[in-house]
Amino acid sequence: MPGFGTGRACMDSQIGDIPRERLTAPLRRGAVKKPVAAIHVSGKLTLLQRKLSNVLLLNAYDTLTSQPRHQIDARTLCLMIGYNSNDMETLKASLRGLAEAVAEWDMPDAGGQKEWGVSALLAYARLKGGVCEYAYSPALAEKLHDPRVFALINLNIQRRFTSGHALALYENCYRFVRRGSTGWWTPDLFRRLMGVADSPYYDEFKHLNARIIKPAVAGVNKTSNIVVTPELRKMGRVVTEIRFRIAENPQLSILDPDDGEGHRNTEVYARLRALGVSDRLARQWIAEHGEPHLRHKLDYVAEEGGESEPGVSPRDPKAPLSPRAQRLERIQALAAARTPTQRDADRRMFLARLSGPRHDDFERHGWMSALNAEAIAAFWEEVSPGAFDGTEGL
Repeated sequence: MPGFGTGRACMDSQIGDIPRERLTAPLRRGAVKKPVAAIHVSGKLTLLQRKLSNVLLLNAYDTLTSQPRHQIDARTLCLMIGYNSNDMETLKASLRGLAEAVAEWDMPDAGGQKEWGVSALLAYARLKGGVCEYAYSPALAEKLHDPRVFALINLNIQRRFTSGHALALYENCYRFVRRGSTGWWTPDLFRRLMGVADSPYYDEFKHLNARIIKPAVAGVNKTSNIVVTPELRKMGRVVTEIRFRIAENPQLSILDPDDGEGHRNTEVYARLRALGVSDRLARQWIAEHGEPHLRHKLDYVAEEGGESEPGVSPRDPKAPLSPRAQRLERIQALAAARTPTQRDADRRMFLARLSGPRHDDFERHGWMSALNAEAIAAFWEEVSPGAFDGTEGL
């Protein structure tokens, strides 16, 4: 959810401050009088919970204020976030974290009157019949849907982050790219944005700088389409305020949002829509991973659940798998058996070995990367010796 996260905030994001070409079609509107908006979320969210909140918002966005409830296939949602598609307990824990987080805003309304409000980040969530249903409070839904307050985070950018603090910093800086600066924040506010306000260790600025600011800045600059530089104000030796200078990162401009209109004519798009995935989210997910990779994922979910999507024929369970398919299934099973924290570490460790086209192909296709097939198999053999014993032709 853009501008949200572990204590993350949405600041005075003004639609006129965001380059028009960066906005998805529904956000390309005429100039309006923009309010100064501030929404803070209390609660310590993990990187995966932060990504989940963004995916849920993206899925609900087009009907955010017109429908009280939103739905998506639970197994598909797990795969989108990086969970094992059977890992309902982790999904439950993540949804619980979003429902327990509190959003608070203090801003002028459309008429210029000051408005204060508070709401749970998710009004409710439930899993039933293989479907995840969830809702936002009406007041919060209005704020989330207002392009003067939020700019949606593109999944192609989000998926590259391996640090929750880096993603939080990116979300809170991205909307200021045209202004070139976030404006000045107090250390207390910054600690809230990073989700460390309840840790006395970070009351001392040198610890905050070493463990939070420097790694988060490095993550944003390496991963995203912007470059941020921290600046400090001091009274004597005490830091009283911090802001971030922001510039576009031309090296990673390819990560900018794409409407993906052409994806609507594909089989994968139709299958995702049949699973309750919204038009916007389906197009972004296809753009992020590509059709072949998602077709494999959807086949896996359909077989795993013992049923297929409407109008899709499942693979004949008696049909023999090719050696390559056997290896892919074994790799997928190995990755799915890891905890979310281990999966993040595995991905970072493997990416560190890659460069050039191989790095880019893995970023796009993950463990299904054909360009890195041999290296991926060798990696998992290191992680789990004997992992491929008994697999044909490997």
